[in-house]
Amino acid sequence: MSRAELTGMTCAELTAWCRERDLPAFRGKQIFQWIHRGADFPEMGNLPAALRERLAAEATAQPVSIRTHRVSALDGTVKFLFALADGNCVEGVLMRYHHGCTLCISTQVGCRMGCAFCASTLAGCVRNLTRGEMLGEILCANRFLREREPDTKVHNVVLMGSGEPLDNYEEVTAFLRLLREPEGVNIGLRNVSLSTCGLVPQMRRFAEEDLPVTLSVSLHAPNDAVRRQLMPVANRWSVDEVLAASRYYVEKTGRRVIFEYALVDGVNAAPAQAAELAGRLRGLQCHVNLIPLNDVPERGLKGVSEAAVRRFLDTLSAHHISATRRREMGDDIEGACGQLRRRELAQEQTDGGQG
Repeated sequence: MSRAELTGMTCAELTAWCRERDLPAFRGKQIFQWIHRGADFPEMGNLPAALRERLAAEATAQPVSIRTHRVSALDGTVKFLFALADGNCVEGVLMRYHHGCTLCISTQVGCRMGCAFCASTLAGCVRNLTRGEMLGEILCANRFLREREPDTKVHNVVLMGSGEPLDNYEEVTAFLRLLREPEGVNIGLRNVSLSTCGLVPQMRRFAEEDLPVTLSVSLHAPNDAVRRQLMPVANRWSVDEVLAASRYYVEKTGRRVIFEYALVDGVNAAPAQAAELAGRLRGLQCHVNLIPLNDVPERGLKGVSEAAVRRFLDTLSAHHISATRRREMGDDIEGACGQLRRRELAQEQTDGGQG
């Protein structure tokens, strides 16, 4: 019998789980609060020892642990490699801003979307993460912070690590509801951003969920011909369809959409392409986040110069499109998504071959 993953339960669900096992209802709230502090069963001091032993036999309190981490000497960004119970691993990045700490989490082990500029997708998708594992990434980061700075915790969450969140729709939406549990980590959804490569039906469905997160759409091209060079999903849904779904999200939620645009040398970074993009976005409540590409040697893609970034940004601004250049963080610790996991897996294969 598989053990119950308690991080995936709301306080009410955990209370019901306790009642089913003839435990007092108040134990559910106690356990829930301990779990959301990042505690495992032996640390739950106000529970009887016999109950802690029983819980450990029947359930999992913390399905995620920190396998390794790196701290940037440049800006204090922390890159985590999180270990999952089945031996898989995913990445997370903890970034410090003046308004608090932001954690970028993964929603899948790998990714099956196949975007040419992303290292996470090179080995495909192994599996979806559960809602409890996604929450577990936050609990690990909070514990990491608390051990070093007792009054510091994660305030903002971005679902932009490995995986396509809307390809793991049910678990991701359940995770978002867990985030705002008052007795838990209690993170308001307006402090959450979710990135999608443009799964149009799921975007429209998500607009109906009453989950007011910021939707970030990986656009990366002003037209279908260019987008198909970079993103296989463009063969299924056109730029027009993605933009229509984005407009629908704005209409339903009242929140602007962020368009992610990775600048790739010789592909999508010319000023004429910036002007074309501006024409497509005119009248849409949105913001463009320009991302100088980290080189992807496996795909032969290279980033652009700072001058090219400035020309693209200036062209958008001249057409009255809100845009900024993404601040680069963690450059000295393989901050880009998928890099650390790929290096660790490659090292494991090398070590295994030598054994």
